[in-house]
Amino acid sequence: MKYLDAFRDGAVARKLVEKLHARVADYAGQMTFMEVCGTHTMAISQHGIRSLLPEQIRLISGPGCPVCVTPVDYVDHAVALARLPEVIIATFGDMIRVPGSSSSLQREQARGAGVRIVYSPLDALALAQKHPDKKIVFLGVGFETTAPTIAGAVLTAQRQGLSNFFVLGANKTIPIPMAVLASDPELQVSGYLCPAHVSAIIGPQAYAPLVAQQKVPCVITGFEPLDMLQGIDMLATQVLEGQPRVETQYSRIVRPEGNPQARAVLEQVFIPCDTPWRGIGVIPGSGLCFREEFAAFDAARQIPVDVETPREHPGCLCGEILKGKVRPADCPLFRTICTPEDPVGACMVSSEGTCAAEYKYGI
Repeated sequence: MKYLDAFRDGAVARKLVEKLHARVADYAGQMTFMEVCGTHTMAISQHGIRSLLPEQIRLISGPGCPVCVTPVDYVDHAVALARLPEVIIATFGDMIRVPGSSSSLQREQARGAGVRIVYSPLDALALAQKHPDKKIVFLGVGFETTAPTIAGAVLTAQRQGLSNFFVLGANKTIPIPMAVLASDPELQVSGYLCPAHVSAIIGPQAYAPLVAQQKVPCVITGFEPLDMLQGIDMLATQVLEGQPRVETQYSRIVRPEGNPQARAVLEQVFIPCDTPWRGIGVIPGSGLCFREEFAAFDAARQIPVDVETPREHPGCLCGEILKGKVRPADCPLFRTICTPEDPVGACMVSSEGTCAAEYKYGI
């Protein structure tokens, strides 16, 4: 922890806050900064960052939680597969509690379905090796951070000749939806705190088209309190200067070139495709689909199953929350019938969800 403590120094934080207040003191309008990373969402609430900001700066959360942005029909598809006796679903823990239209993976597991929590795609490969009589379906949910590991698992399965390993794909990429939200006149996004983990893979230049086309400042920011305060100050500086650009606050991790090896693995297995986002709809080119030569690993193509017609809870505002248009407290279900113990929407399920963060920390 000694290395993290340096980024949580209270005295330095107070100086950064004073500097930020002084910088925007004469600014007549309001700057709206959006973060699009579930870890940022949780850290901002945990450390009370919003309470430290001047009134000229508003901080909102966007579609940065991968579990949250996964639409209900994907959950329904996973539930339908879990009900097949020959299938074992392998997934990260958050996904099993996400409500589908009529059930969840957790409920199906309680009814005897084959649902296993894993910590990496390689754990799912191990299941495939251990259960050759079963079809192991890994739930491919996540952004550019997790997609290379899934691609790597597919390549390993191919090398090992595993014919019972599949991926139900829902991987997404983040820069395109950032551009979509930046063009929404209702949001008036003044700048982005760019996701740190994703940026370590895609590199700062991935945001250059967003800055060039939407004129929105971007700062890749770390997760500790001093990281975020400095990132917000860098965004405010860009707004005041009227010179939007991509900057990297988190330079101790994010390299100018990103991670070319990870991107090469990803691009070997996946190609961009249109994909639906909860609350936003289908965004062209923002998903990752299997290249044709890897179709044998695509659970959606290889394992036919009837999937029920999707339906959302009519009172859940998770979709609007993911766009930053409302806060969790604006949802009539929040803290009433929607709680972490009994979630109605995905935003309350995930440890990176906006509703879960606000429920736990209150801000």
